[in-house]
Amino acid sequence: MRLLIVAVGRLKAGPERELCARYLDRASKSGRALGLSGPDVVEIAESAARRPEDRMADEGSSIVAALPEETAVLGLDPRGAAVSSEELAADIAALRDRGVRALSFLIGGADGLSDQARSRADQLIGFGRATFPHQLVRVMMAEQIYRVATILAGHPYHKG
Repeated sequence: MRLLIVAVGRLKAGPERELCARYLDRASKSGRALGLSGPDVVEIAESAARRPEDRMADEGSSIVAALPEETAVLGLDPRGAAVSSEELAADIAALRDRGVRALSFLIGGADGLSDQARSRADQLIGFGRATFPHQLVRVMMAEQIYRVATILAGHPYHKG
């Protein structure tokens, strides 16, 4: 199953980009034996619209347009369900085992996901009620994908 992170904004050179790349590389290496490919990242340009609603709508249209035809979708949203790493691993394994071709993780811009992007999601998950910069959320998502691979492989990393 192909894993894809569709995120608004570009990670500029710096510690966030380096950390994200490290987790994506680890996830890629760990996931191969588990039937997971990627994770690949699609960066969506931030909208220049003045109003937050318009920015979200522009970005949401671009997010939905970037999705593969056959994909399950998890949207990251602070109002989404709080899931443990083990629950996320079980959900991803179940999708893979059902023959789902791709799983896309959606990360909105500074204003969040649009209604269009949220409605495209099969499930909304959150990293708690706190607000995080969307660049940091990408790092956190990359780490969780790596953690999922270690859980599925029975590696002790996830217990640390």
